Amino acid sequence: MKRSNLIALAGAASVAVLGLSACSSGSSGSGGGDGLTIAFLMPESNTTRYETFDRPLFEAKVKELAPGSTILYSNANGDPTQQQSQLESVLAQGPDVVVLNAADSVQGESLVTTAASADVPVIAYDRFIDNDDVSYYVSFDNPVVGQLQAQSLVDHLKNDLGKTSGDLLMVNGAPTDPNAAQYKQGAHSVIDKSGFSVVGEFDTPNWAADDAQQWVEGQLGTIDRASLLGVYAGNDSTASGVIAALSGAGITPVPPVTGQDAELTAVQRVVAGTQYMSVYKSIKQQAEDAAAAAVALAGDSEPTSATTTDGIPATLLTPVAMTAQNIADTVIADGVYTSEDICTPELQAACTELGLS
Repeated sequence: MKRSNLIALAGAASVAVLGLSACSSGSSGSGGGDGLTIAFLMPESNTTRYETFDRPLFEAKVKELAPGSTILYSNANGDPTQQQSQLESVLAQGPDVVVLNAADSVQGESLVTTAASADVPVIAYDRFIDNDDVSYYVSFDNPVVGQLQAQSLVDHLKNDLGKTSGDLLMVNGAPTDPNAAQYKQGAHSVIDKSGFSVVGEFDTPNWAADDAQQWVEGQLGTIDRASLLGVYAGNDSTASGVIAALSGAGITPVPPVTGQDAELTAVQRVVAGTQYMSVYKSIKQQAEDAAAAAVALAGDSEPTSATTTDGIPATLLTPVAMTAQNIADTVIADGVYTSEDICTPELQAACTELGLS
């Protein structure tokens, strides 16, 4: 379905609220019902959300809307060549629609073209793909994510710690992820006018914690540690590497570090005080919106969209800055985690102080 066929779509996307269903292994579904075949291709596994949340939530919503559907799932593990092979494999199985989170933004454009040549519509999931043949895009307002991260860091330094100048490091996301560039853009729009100085900046391949850790360790050998006030980390995986480097170097207390995705281990670090914040994004909304759009496209209907991105019908969901003060109102209130999930024995005292247990 071409962009021109969908450009006039407008209206708010409606997302149903469902409980988490058990995820399938490989392809799932066995005839009957609507009999749709939907491919769900994810980019990497360094970010735990894809396996833990996106996949089971997407599959559960598809099964509710179109019982008996088959879902062809693959994760590229950060390898664009592997994702190309995965796409070719699912196209050979005749899917009705492909939901694609591209491992590489440039290669993603050619993958969409390949699918279009097979007359299979593509939904760009989470990461934008700049190709007119994309039928729909669902994600979050990515520049706002970066703004939330940076503003939380700057406000904490100024309002809570009384700092007005000093040094920051920026550990950004993968250079192959177009979202990472938007997060970085949003962060710079805040940091560049904050009065704080960025003394080092790094784009982390595949969002890998080990690469983030190694880079920060190298920086700690060259910068003035006493002037380092905080670290902008693009997501929770890179944050874990940053915190490991800072802790391993004996820097105590660990200066404030940002994150994104509200992974369980990150929420626990926020409770413990070793990570200052994360950005909570309702993956449930995103996965279920994509599932509804996939079922619509598979049935030759048009998905509803709230806006457009570069002319492609899109739904951009709203992210939320999560700190220790609003854990109860975000991930716990939305049923992502329970207080029992978060509050391990070693965190009980901190959880009690925060009113989480």
